[in-house]
Amino acid sequence: MAGPINSTPTRISLIRHGHVKNPDDIFYGRLPGFKLDSNGQQEAAQAAEALKSWKFDSVYSSPMLRARQTANEILKFHPQLKLKISSLITEVYSSFQGQPSKMLAPYLWDVYAGKDPKYEQPEDVTQRTQKFIQRIRKCHYGQHAAAVTHGDVILFAIFRAKKIPATAANKLNLNKLGILKDYPATGSITTLAYQTSDIDEIPKVSYFSFTKEF
Repeated sequence: MAGPINSTPTRISLIRHGHVKNPDDIFYGRLPGFKLDSNGQQEAAQAAEALKSWKFDSVYSSPMLRARQTANEILKFHPQLKLKISSLITEVYSSFQGQPSKMLAPYLWDVYAGKDPKYEQPEDVTQRTQKFIQRIRKCHYGQHAAAVTHGDVILFAIFRAKKIPATAANKLNLNKLGILKDYPATGSITTLAYQTSDIDEIPKVSYFSFTKEF
């Protein structure tokens, strides 16, 4: 049964970190030390500027350096808030981590190729992302939380909201699925809005980047 409609929706804005300095072109995944490059710093500053008038009650980030750097740009306009770190919205754990990016080409850039249980599959990322979302909805009911995270976390949250299975194949068919023209852009902002406390509520989704919208 759906809960009562809240006059103020619970909103979660998922911000993808800015572009990363990666001179050796490797799939860095969860490797430490990968920071924003000059373009990424500009993207983080643009996102922060776009969000400066939004009333946030909390700001979360993935533990990854690139996400924390992006979140700290946002916090410049919200100095009353302190950054909270959540591993639930961290980068995908893939067997390709640390390998040259070109190694992914024969797999059609599927970072989930292989079934070694040591590494994540799309359903694992979806599960932890939904756990994070449910925690935010409970702890910040009727409020607005910002969370700086990674592309697949954002994409699979959109998939869940659109009732689309989270699969590597569906990542390659975004246009056909009619949800995004391209993969979530660095510095983009995806907002989920929930009107009730119903755990199964399908949120309203909005997406914005400085080059693409839907």
